[in-house]
Amino acid sequence: MNEPAKDATCPVHAPKDHPNIPREKTGILLANLGTPDNYDYWSMRRYLNEFLSDRRVIDYAPWKWQPLLQLIILTKRPFTSGAAYKSIWNEEKGESPLMTITRDQTEALSAALTAEYGDDVMVDFCMRYGNPSTESKVREMTEAGCTRILFFPLYPQYAGATSATANDQFFRALMKETRQPAARTVEPYCDHPEYIDALARSITEAYADDINPEILVVSYHGMPKRYLMQGDPYHCQCQKTTRLLKERLGWDDSQITTTFQSVFGPEEWLKPYTVEEVARLAKEDGKKRIAVVAPAFSADCIETLEEINEEIRESFEEAGGEEFTYIPCLNDGPAHIEALTSVIRENLQGWVHEKTA
Repeated sequence: MNEPAKDATCPVHAPKDHPNIPREKTGILLANLGTPDNYDYWSMRRYLNEFLSDRRVIDYAPWKWQPLLQLIILTKRPFTSGAAYKSIWNEEKGESPLMTITRDQTEALSAALTAEYGDDVMVDFCMRYGNPSTESKVREMTEAGCTRILFFPLYPQYAGATSATANDQFFRALMKETRQPAARTVEPYCDHPEYIDALARSITEAYADDINPEILVVSYHGMPKRYLMQGDPYHCQCQKTTRLLKERLGWDDSQITTTFQSVFGPEEWLKPYTVEEVARLAKEDGKKRIAVVAPAFSADCIETLEEINEEIRESFEEAGGEEFTYIPCLNDGPAHIEALTSVIRENLQGWVHEKTA
């Protein structure tokens, strides 16, 4: 990741008392969901409070939702969520896997983009909830001389509860800047050819290890069905990703299925639910071997490492399944970095140019 600008100089024709100004550059700010600072009760409570208080995530009236959240949910859930985080925590670095992987992605993208554009770009990352905050990273970029910022929520499929709320937070941060940079946001890349190719490659490589699943379960993070009825395109974009992936692999419908995970609360969510579908595949369809992949997550996190690889695995095995393979997220793998670099390059057009030899 780039350091704050150290090349600040005073403009040639400026008065003597004019402050030094950093050389202009373009910032690429990656954004992911977020992570608690630790898995203890108070760290978890702070994180969950910020997350579950977001009206894009839970849109119930605050007078109804906040008492339930503060008095009931946040007295119990930090313990259970903390235990889940503890089971996957990167103890060596003292952080969650999502933080580790997002940093690795950022460093890889910074290297790739600096090689292409030189010092005209600055690459960093932020989290919608928790640290590092969007506001702090926007401020770092403007202070480093970024007069343009490309904001890139790392969600291939758009949802109001992910892409939109990340953009909201970015715009709020811009409102606090004295000199507001020009801004762009990256649109969803659910059908980008290089993203689909990277997914297909990860699956092909996993299948080459003699796991021989009878079906691939493509599990996406869920959301209330009501949001779909209100016009959120997430469900459609998930289905599109699965269809393109199936075509890219040359498979038929019997080899792949789409499901939705992480159901929360009493409402009906997008179906089928992953945890129920894997059990049905074992119990009713007699499937003994399945693989699960999660294309909506750009980096492995609590929903993949703990929910899929532990809870959903257990549901399948308890229903009679024998071999469960979780195929990791694309993370900082070369194919994923190439795909993300292509998406960024397309969105930087007109702002920066490749450096000349």
